[in-house]
Amino acid sequence: MRVKLEDVCDRGSPNLRQSDVEGKNGDYPIYGASGYIGNVDFYHQESSYVAVVKDGAGIGRTTLLPAKSSVIGTMQYLLPKKDVLPEYLYYVVRHMHLEKYFSGATIPHIYFRDYKNEEFNIEPVERQSEIVSVLRKLETVISTRQKQLQKLDDLVKVRFVELFGDPISNSHALPEATLPELGEFGRGVSKHRPRNDPKLLGGKYPLIQTGDVASANLYITSYTTTYSELGLAQSKMWGKGTLCITIAANIAKTAILNFDACFPDSIVGFTANGRTNNIFIHYWFSFFQEILESQAPESAQKNINLKILSELKVIVPSKEKQDAFAAFVTQTDKSKAIIQKALNKVQLLFDSLMQNYFG
Repeated sequence: MRVKLEDVCDRGSPNLRQSDVEGKNGDYPIYGASGYIGNVDFYHQESSYVAVVKDGAGIGRTTLLPAKSSVIGTMQYLLPKKDVLPEYLYYVVRHMHLEKYFSGATIPHIYFRDYKNEEFNIEPVERQSEIVSVLRKLETVISTRQKQLQKLDDLVKVRFVELFGDPISNSHALPEATLPELGEFGRGVSKHRPRNDPKLLGGKYPLIQTGDVASANLYITSYTTTYSELGLAQSKMWGKGTLCITIAANIAKTAILNFDACFPDSIVGFTANGRTNNIFIHYWFSFFQEILESQAPESAQKNINLKILSELKVIVPSKEKQDAFAAFVTQTDKSKAIIQKALNKVQLLFDSLMQNYFG
């Protein structure tokens, strides 16, 4: 049966601020937009419910929360009515992607009045329970695969420290050099203004943006934007194997090109000479990324300049050890690829079932 969201749940708006609950203790959890805040000596909801972030960062994020708990005022209660399982309502609302309803430029908001008329298929309680069981099992598999990937990432970092020590303090007292001393080093090129001029785009030449680097793991294996002949003429083509380093928006994120590509001046390209290799430099940066990001000047968009990167002191172990580490990473990456492929299949099945159940 087709119903509207407002037919199956009641809305509740808490009036608690985070400052109201800080320093308090008790048996009952309280949550905010970023998750668990702490325990207090009261609760607002007797039964399990769905909470939606309605203000600020993470707007539209949906969470299933336990009985005898509460949320602060940046969130909104969605309380299931009779014959609606809380878990079922949770998956229903997740599928709606409520972030599309946001309004407000400085602090985004969403309002129940904007999404209460969203429609979906409601099932009898017994069928709801079956659907929840299937989706929960798939999410368990997805979580397991994600944890396996994280463990492999952690293993690589542990191996890095075993071989080279702490790169931040240079605990092994290794020789040091700057990036310009270790290879070809320079900013991407995008001379034409505006950069999104349609005449520059839509050709056969891959164009990588900062988001592509940030979302990649070790290698950049795909792209969504291309340059035309005119776009290529005002840019520069970097070769496969180039290490891309972001210096705007996503600070000091790195990934290696798996194909020839152009990129704008918000990305720096690095190609190692005989003293190092790009896999080693990629993981060296992973230890410094948070430090560099915290040092970036606060502005409309965080950024660092080429001078900051060019003055960084990179540890330089023996090339033999660096290459041994790169071989270890390559082997680990093969294991990750197998797990990622399995994860993608399960995620695809989950997404397909969500659409089938609630679309």
